[in-house]
Amino acid sequence: MTATTLTGGRTSTAHPGGTPALVVVAHGSRDPRALSTVRALLDRVRALRPALPVHLGHIELNAPMLPDTLAALGDGDAVLVPLLLSHGHHVARDIPDMAAASPARTRVAAPLGPHPLLVDALHDNLLEAGWPLHAPRDAAVVLASAGSRAPASRADTTRTAALLATRLGVPVLPAYASAATPTIPDAIHTLTTQGYRHIAIAANFTAPGRFATECRAHAPWIASSPLATHPAMAHLLLHRYDEALVGGGGTAPEGARGTARPATTPPALAR
Repeated sequence: MTATTLTGGRTSTAHPGGTPALVVVAHGSRDPRALSTVRALLDRVRALRPALPVHLGHIELNAPMLPDTLAALGDGDAVLVPLLLSHGHHVARDIPDMAAASPARTRVAAPLGPHPLLVDALHDNLLEAGWPLHAPRDAAVVLASAGSRAPASRADTTRTAALLATRLGVPVLPAYASAATPTIPDAIHTLTTQGYRHIAIAANFTAPGRFATECRAHAPWIASSPLATHPAMAHLLLHRYDEALVGGGGTAPEGARGTARPATTPPALAR
């Protein structure tokens, strides 16, 4: 995986205290369950790696906001891991801009998807929701995601759907709650017209919120829970953190703070 170093012209992976901090960057939600879910996920990460400083920052809607979290780190080193499931505007623009405006020396890691660990969580959550070990021949899945106008985001979601289809042995159709097509109802309609009668919704959302609730309401059969409470998600956050540290990356030119971007080529899947 390739990560961008945002250091005002310097490359740095060493924290004055030894270990660069992990800053988990969540989107933020008005649903109070989202914040409690994300905090529980961070507790899992801390339990897996007690010596690692772990912090939370939000892009919007919830405190702590990412700029405040980074400001509290001073000029220390940090790896920002987006708690997001694909390459979209937040990963390409918002997070790097906030990082570049801070005094901290930062790397921005890849988003969580696509990755086999993410598929582990999606698969297990479907099983928990009632997906049978031997699915009927008329079974299919709609992978319900937030949606983005960014082509890279849709490509990532399509890749995740393909990985999940391989795991389940049934068709998996990506669909979106906003900003992209097909919508969840349209995807369900498409599968229904193709003869599928057992159509499950796989919630490709990190935490409870409006989109997850609306998608569950559309489910004609079963719907899985959001992902952040699954143990694989904590391992995936740490994997992206480690990947960013060892993967290197471009250095922002002198005077380019506020304009640096993560690499535009999506990283190869790490297995």
